[in-house]
Amino acid sequence: MKQRSVAVVGAAETTRLGKIPDMSVIGLHADAALNTLADAGLTAKDIDGVATAGESPVAVAHYLGITPKWVDGTSVGGCSFMLHVRHAAAAITEGLCSTVLITHGESGRSRVGGGGRFGGGGAASLSGQFEAPYGPAGPPTMFTIPVLRYLKTYGLTEEDLAWVSVIQREWAAKNPRASFRDPITVQDVLNSPMIAWPFRMLMCCLVTDGGGALILTSADRAKDFPHKPVYILGTGESTETPLVSQMEDFTTSRAFRVSGRKAFDEAGIAHADVDHLMIYDAFAHLPLYGLEDLGFCKPGEAAAFIRERNTAPGGKLPLNTNGGGLSYMHSGMYGMYALQESVRQMRGVAPAQVPGAKVAVSHGVGGMFAASGTIIFTNEA
Repeated sequence: MKQRSVAVVGAAETTRLGKIPDMSVIGLHADAALNTLADAGLTAKDIDGVATAGESPVAVAHYLGITPKWVDGTSVGGCSFMLHVRHAAAAITEGLCSTVLITHGESGRSRVGGGGRFGGGGAASLSGQFEAPYGPAGPPTMFTIPVLRYLKTYGLTEEDLAWVSVIQREWAAKNPRASFRDPITVQDVLNSPMIAWPFRMLMCCLVTDGGGALILTSADRAKDFPHKPVYILGTGESTETPLVSQMEDFTTSRAFRVSGRKAFDEAGIAHADVDHLMIYDAFAHLPLYGLEDLGFCKPGEAAAFIRERNTAPGGKLPLNTNGGGLSYMHSGMYGMYALQESVRQMRGVAPAQVPGAKVAVSHGVGGMFAASGTIIFTNEA
């Protein structure tokens, strides 16, 4: 994809975030979509491309009255929406469609109205045959497999994970829509209930209801919309394994490395050019892997980088400035919210705005290091 040939011209989340027991999954998709259409000054009739995960793009298009020329139902977990942005940009560039709506809606907390959650599978699935018999019970236990090896290899402790939660809560305190805003200390994190060693409750993501949507179009049309265009500079995607126990190396994500490298190569930028960074944080270890696998830190050095406040408010690399999945919100597939915050930062309207930010990286994970997507944005035409 040619740099800056496609732009985000609409971005919004559902009207409410958190606990929304009166809305179904398709209702959350629609709420996010209508808010985003309003943000872009468009109607459903202006949309000719639809992408989504968790809910069928056929259902979303029908519900909204859209007859698309292009659809994408790629569903690889929480980073699906990064892949949708990449695929939509390619489709627009190739003339397959002109204006794409990407939606997300998930009733992660209230569980209203169906909608799938990634990572399941019955007894006949790979995970059902080769991991479930040994006792893991969902992400909090499955993610312990790589993180325990990571901590041992680099001589790190629970306290290093706790710092991730503490600093992201500092960002959340600046965001009126964040689920948790009260300050926490390292000791607060270490005193919170044990979930699965080494994860304490405050190292684990929220479980909420909500959604969001994006609208993409060609750059030559982008300046005709109400808000400052946010251009796509680089993209990447990859997968590794559906079984966390079968990762190539528990201390690093191959999918992260491949996706990130492709996005940076396409963008033609150096790490020093990045003003703002979002790394999907379903659990406190993921920002450590992201910082290292994307190349911002050497292996084993991300914990110290965070502890030294490089990613905190006022630091040289603002990270997860909405509060992240640990404090902002996490409905199950968090990638959409990372993208939303990247767009807000590039528009210059984020609650915790990074002054003068021109380049933002949004990096996502799907499943237990199963997949990855990376999008690099800029506000410079």
